[in-house]
Amino acid sequence: MIAEPPVRRSTTEWAPPASIVPVSYLTTSMGGRLAIHLDPAANGGNARETARRIAGRIESWADRLTRHTDASELMALNSDPRSEVEVGPTLAAALRAGRTANEVTEGLADITLLDARLAAEDSEATAQRAAYFSVGEWHGEWSLSGGARGSATVRRPPGLRFDLGGVGKGWIADRAIDALSAWPSCLIDADGDMAIRCAPGRSWEIGIDDPRTPDALLAMLRLSASGRVPERWGVATSGTSVHRWNIGGQVRHHIIDPRTHLPAVTDVVQATVVAGSALIAEALTKAVVIAGTVDGFALLERSRALGAVVLTDRGETFALPNTLPLLVG
Repeated sequence: MIAEPPVRRSTTEWAPPASIVPVSYLTTSMGGRLAIHLDPAANGGNARETARRIAGRIESWADRLTRHTDASELMALNSDPRSEVEVGPTLAAALRAGRTANEVTEGLADITLLDARLAAEDSEATAQRAAYFSVGEWHGEWSLSGGARGSATVRRPPGLRFDLGGVGKGWIADRAIDALSAWPSCLIDADGDMAIRCAPGRSWEIGIDDPRTPDALLAMLRLSASGRVPERWGVATSGTSVHRWNIGGQVRHHIIDPRTHLPAVTDVVQATVVAGSALIAEALTKAVVIAGTVDGFALLERSRALGAVVLTDRGETFALPNTLPLLVG
């Protein structure tokens, strides 16, 4: 959520970074909302036309990576019965991003959980999958080796299927920011996974929604460049209050714990993470939800996250100490 810029009056020679009033392009993509925000003060180009063009490129990337259509490259891989399959450059790069997310989160971000995610929406399938995993028959090891012109060969156990989900959205947001190199201040919001760049003397203000109250904010972040060159961040929010199902009186959600292959049992309702990229922020926010408050904050400190705000099921809000300079008010 992009906040309206506040009115500021400086009484000293030091001037705070100016809040950006962006030109925004809003559409739908990747099964959710896509927002592209460009700072017209930092570039003389046609912001709306640039945003429209980037939205088209994002949709092209997303069409290759979605699990919601059988025509995508991802679903072609998932439906291929072979244990070795060659994939194109876009899917190969996204799968490598999934590997990176897994390493950063110490295994908690896992793109091989498609069947567990689908089973969470079906009570009978959930019981069957839980029994299947419990007897130790599931082996999710897979590898990716390079090919010509960015292609790669995927090696995986028979039946292993991938779900790029949030990892794919974060990777696409980062790639879109790279494509906007002529814009010193720009923001890609891929359904809550944000890639952000900010020019010196400018600032983005990002509202963190409070899941308990519609149109209310849990906190506000202000991101501004501290040096003489543009800076980049990733901001992502995830939680158990969206994508929920009530099946047989049991409430389930979409965040799957790879250790159990079931919806995570956690005291975290929502986590927002600030990192150096949208991919890493997205992976870490899912990991915090899965790990819970204590283990999640320990993981954030080991990963050197740039900031985090966490809401627990007790109604408490916690933040990493290094988040405080980023908070407004």
